[in-house]
Amino acid sequence: MAVLILGLVIFLGVHSVQVVAPDWRNAMLARLGEGGWKGLYSAASAAGLVLIVWGYGLARQDPVVLWVSPEWLKHVALALNLVAFILLAAFIVPAGRMKARLRHPMLLAVKTWAFAHLLANGTLADLLLFGGVLVWALVTFRSNRQRDRATGRIPIAGPARNDAIAVAVGVVLWAAIVWFLHGWLIGVSPLA
Repeated sequence: MAVLILGLVIFLGVHSVQVVAPDWRNAMLARLGEGGWKGLYSAASAAGLVLIVWGYGLARQDPVVLWVSPEWLKHVALALNLVAFILLAAFIVPAGRMKARLRHPMLLAVKTWAFAHLLANGTLADLLLFGGVLVWALVTFRSNRQRDRATGRIPIAGPARNDAIAVAVGVVLWAAIVWFLHGWLIGVSPLA
């Protein structure tokens, strides 16, 4: 469990710098330059992610079960993950009305994904991983919305066709994950 926790601390810590230490981030950016900062940020993020994957895999070998979700919640989790992938696609594709309205669809996708996984999984490792990511996404979303209000940032909506593209891309990504990639990458099929 220690490897998973260390990975979460590193990964979520790196992704929280803008929220908890913006002045330090700006000083490091000025000192290292954009390329240096992005390199350091990416290396730390990658190290944290590797530790999360490794630690979660270790924790799955000897799970500490906290709760057992009813079967119907797994169906709710599948549906919520579809929403999460559509939100992710809204972040990826060029801006449409949905992206402008939601402002931070990536963070909404992460919140939805983490919450869905908490509904379907009940081990201590699941609580640490998905609960930790959910708390991080909630705090970061709130911080970003406050920063938007403080700076007067108003996103510009793109054409509605970009929303249709986001929905289509999200559905395709979700289907690929559900039917193929989740079982291959994680070792568990969400349809089982």
